[in-house]
Amino acid sequence: MKDPVICFGQQPCGFFPKRFLVSKIETARRLQGEIGGTVVYFMHDSDHDFRETRTVLRDRKTDEPREFNFSFENQTQRKFSPLYLKRVVPEWHRKTACQLLPYLDPSALSLFSGVGARNVADFCLEVYSRMGLLEGIQVVRSSDPKFRLAACPVSDFFVDVPYEGEIVRARWKGGKLSLFKGGDVSIELPATEFGREQISPARDTRFCWMQSVIGCTHYVCGLGEQGYMRMDEAPEVEFVVRDAIDRSDEAYVG
Repeated sequence: MKDPVICFGQQPCGFFPKRFLVSKIETARRLQGEIGGTVVYFMHDSDHDFRETRTVLRDRKTDEPREFNFSFENQTQRKFSPLYLKRVVPEWHRKTACQLLPYLDPSALSLFSGVGARNVADFCLEVYSRMGLLEGIQVVRSSDPKFRLAACPVSDFFVDVPYEGEIVRARWKGGKLSLFKGGDVSIELPATEFGREQISPARDTRFCWMQSVIGCTHYVCGLGEQGYMRMDEAPEVEFVVRDAIDRSDEAYVG
């Protein structure tokens, strides 16, 4: 029998991780303690939604919440570039470190200040790793060209292509590339050739694309994932709902 491969997936979800990601990690570790095997974090850093990295912290004295997020060099990058290509603005790092004084204890603030990653996905991953959350966990990234080349073809996907001096994540639909601006408005991009190493899946094709490479036996899913994942298409996988955690959308700082 195949050794268990316990997987959970998540976009980079804040420069300190959201508590629901910590819940997925803890659930996966608990399951590993019960059945053994390997734990894999599938980090979907190909996602482009800047809202994913909103970070809610609470004032240590008043307990009032405040939302933080990265700053971006331009609007094209902010709206359309994948997280692994959204660059960290040095001024943002220095300014935010000062703003975080009321929200973090000295050790967490020192950790944040010491991170030197130059893009949003790497920055988040470095924080999570420095916190010890990923110790013993294999990290697999959807931006990795080798992973993309090994993954199965999917019918619904995005393509990383140049646009206005940046690399953007454009939707492929009806034989055309486009960027969604909101409402009924999209920007159609010029036709261009692309390869599998530029492709990442849409929401509904993400699991089968991931599974074609990772081949997990167990998948820890979030509450939202249950609403769209086609679990019946993967009868070989046991789906496990993450453990409950309070204030799930707020940041975990240790």
